[in-house]
Amino acid sequence: MEKSTLIGIVLGIVAVVVGMILKHASPSALLNPAAFMIIIVGTIAALFNAFPMSEIKRIPALFKVIFSEQKLPAKRELIGQFMNWASIARREGLLALENTSDEIEDPFLRNGMKMIIDGGEPDFVRDVLNEEIHAIEERHQAGALVFSQAGSYAPTLGVLGAVVGLIAALGNLSDIDALGISIAAAFVATLLGIFTGYVLWHPFATKLKRKSKQEIEIKKIMVEGLLSIQAGVSPAAIEQKLLVYIPYNERSEMKEEMKEEKREEGAAVNG
Repeated sequence: MEKSTLIGIVLGIVAVVVGMILKHASPSALLNPAAFMIIIVGTIAALFNAFPMSEIKRIPALFKVIFSEQKLPAKRELIGQFMNWASIARREGLLALENTSDEIEDPFLRNGMKMIIDGGEPDFVRDVLNEEIHAIEERHQAGALVFSQAGSYAPTLGVLGAVVGLIAALGNLSDIDALGISIAAAFVATLLGIFTGYVLWHPFATKLKRKSKQEIEIKKIMVEGLLSIQAGVSPAAIEQKLLVYIPYNERSEMKEEMKEEKREEGAAVNG
């Protein structure tokens, strides 16, 4: 479970409810079926009009991505793995990594490893892997666009809901008490439209973009690591090359951790 998403939704709801109480407005006013119908169903209708069915079918999977914790290999572990593979390849040749490739869980990395073991030209390997990264980015951008557009539609539909509510309210001007209640209820649609647009849909789109960026960065590390192994680059040079993907203030700490691991491995072998 992606805790930040859950925390954000809960805090958003709390902010609205507590804000209404502090303003001496009853939170029960939010229980307006007509407003929910206009905002939620209206937003869904707008998405069906805006996107092909193939992308609409992906929405449940996108919600799963938003509410699930992203499982990506740690950069430090990935760099250490490439250094290990580079050491094996320099001692025994690329074919020595053939058994290793079958144990790799990530399909992108496994495919790249098989290509360099099979002797693919470096430019060809880079082009294939970069094209795959580009396809992944396109798919991720399409998913984020669904929520970004929903965030644009919802507030406008809120205005539509308010207009519908005001039409109903002005149709009963003889009852002043009922008129006040009707006008207040009319603006619930506006509140729901703004809330869903700027607390849910736009932030969901941003979260998908951030997760996509993190995944793409990991895949770029994989591409550079694989091509470096194929070129026969030394483990130390691979480390220097891939460290550019690590924030500068974390590099020293990472190097110390890797040195400590090597010392422990050496002590275990000598022991």
